[in-house]
This record gives sequence, structure tokens and C-alpha cells, in this order.
Amino acid sequence: MLLKKQTVWLLTMLSLVVVLSVYYLTGPDQNGTNIATSQEEKDKPSTETTKPKEETAKKSEKEVPNVSISSSDDEFEALRLNIEDERSKISEELTNKMGDTSLTAEEKNQAVEANNKLYETNTTEQLLEYEIMQLNYPAALVRIDGNKVDVTVKTDEKLTAIAAVEIMDIVNKEMDNVEDVAVDYKLDEGK
Repeated sequence: MLLKKQTVWLLTMLSLVVVLSVYYLTGPDQNGTNIATSQEEKDKPSTETTKPKEETAKKSEKEVPNVSISSSDDEFEALRLNIEDERSKISEELTNKMGDTSLTAEEKNQAVEANNKLYETNTTEQLLEYEIMQLNYPAALVRIDGNKVDVTVKTDEKLTAIAAVEIMDIVNKEMDNVEDVAVDYKLDEGK
């Protein structure tokens, strides 16, 4: 009996966290400020305490920023927004399932796991895009579908086999159980 109470308590807490997260991301903006601008204000160094440049450079090499990757490519942005919209709808459906009293605890648990997997996939895509853009590509778009990963980069010239292998290595290092990595490129027509 104790195990069942603990399981119900855990599912309730996880459901609450997911519901609050979805509300926070999709709900009305309470204070009227943009999250990106408030993050930029937090990141600005104050005049009283500034770190030496060497210390800041060492720190930035190891940390990955907790912001979404934005590129100047409109086509990549449109695709990224479509993917985010689809995932947002799926997440909303899963959140509704978690709150449905007619479902069993197992079904609710599956909804929580599926929602967590969506979040993990989104985070992994952003991390991979960031790491690939560190190879001096102006834009990158990563789409994960199960064990298949599609990577599209924007480049000034034709993508070489060596560059494609570098990208595949990044994906394989970051993800386990990847069966297929497809690397494509789009020429940067702006240059």
C-alpha cells in the first residue's frame, strides 16, 4: 500500500511540474517583458564587479547557453517554428492526458514520459545546433525523429565529406543509439 501512495504522489508532483512548465511557456506574459531581454539584462556585467577576460573566456568554452539558437536564415527559422508548434500541440495533448481523471496511473505515467522525451529531444536539438554552429556555419537545423537525425547546415561552399563526418561525429558523441545521421547543406546566397 505504501508503494502505491508513493507512486501516486510522484505522478502528481511530476504532473504538477509539467502543467506549470507548459503554463509558464504558453501562458500570458505576467510582467510584460520579453524573456530574451530580461536574460540579456541579467548577463550584462555590472560596473562594480567585472571578471577578467581570461576567466570569462574559460567559462564560456565549457558552458552552453540556455537560450534557443537563432540564425539569420529565415527558412531555417520557419522550419524550426513549425517543429516547435507541432511539439507544443503534442505537449498540450499530453498535459491534458495527465490531468484526465478517467485515465489510469500507468497511462498518465506514459504521458509524463512522452512529454519528458519531447523536452529532451528539443534540448538535444538545440545543443547539437549550437555545437555544429561552432564549426563556423552561419546556421544549422537539427531534426531528431527517434533514432534518425537530419542535419542541415548553411555554408558558403559545397559541404565536403570531411565536414559531413565532423558533423556526424558531433551527433554520435551527443546521442546514444543513433542509427542514421543525414547531413545536408544549403548554400548561403547572402554572400
